[in-house]
Amino acid sequence: MEQALTFQDGAGHKVSAVLATPAQPTDRIVVLLHGFLSNKNSTTNKTLTRAFLERNIATFRFDFFGQGESEGPFERITITTALDQATAALALVSAKGYRRIGLIGSSFGGLIALMAAAGEAGKGRLASLALKCPVPDFEEMLRLEFGPDGIVAWKRTGTIPDITGGNERVPLHYAFYEDCARYRGYDAATSVTVPTLIVQGDQDEYVPLHQSRRLLEALRPPKRLDILPGADHGFSKAEDFRSMTGKLIEWTAAHLSAQST
Repeated sequence: MEQALTFQDGAGHKVSAVLATPAQPTDRIVVLLHGFLSNKNSTTNKTLTRAFLERNIATFRFDFFGQGESEGPFERITITTALDQATAALALVSAKGYRRIGLIGSSFGGLIALMAAAGEAGKGRLASLALKCPVPDFEEMLRLEFGPDGIVAWKRTGTIPDITGGNERVPLHYAFYEDCARYRGYDAATSVTVPTLIVQGDQDEYVPLHQSRRLLEALRPPKRLDILPGADHGFSKAEDFRSMTGKLIEWTAAHLSAQST
């Protein structure tokens, strides 16, 4: 069963979400964080939801600020706002009685998941972390993607190229780039206390593979980096997508089950 609901972040913004629950009661749930210029109903999130429900694990997915059905103009999104919303989502599912929580983040959502997991240290409610082509250093990725001239143009116009392939520039305040400098996933990784999986293709056209390798070094065990030969950022080949989602599912389900008493 899927239940549409809204919750508020720390600043009072309304966040659109979906709670998907299996037929049998469960205290296991996975919070799903979508990527940049995406939404809660991404193909990855929907695929993961179906698979987890079959394993009697609930899922909770939501739209980040200004994306999908959530409140706010997208051009004002920051990592700080997205992280606040992820933290609020974790608190919400915990308040609903879920005791074993997994967290999965894709790309931009991977950075947010990483930062959120670091903030969960010591709280005892997070059991697993899985990251699909995460961006632990978003500032570096943006510099490499746009180049020096592109960064200058961003500051001047308040817009960026559409990284999803569209021809129109996307409004996004330069404050997003400035906010990125406040967050270093490598530093946060040293505080993560739950088992962590990273999945990335070696032909990722956006996120440098060295970021995932450096992130792996910073994480505590148990940890694993699975590199898919030939896979791009979107895992656009069907076999790559199946492999990626399969790895996220098996890692998360195994570690949520391991927390059972």
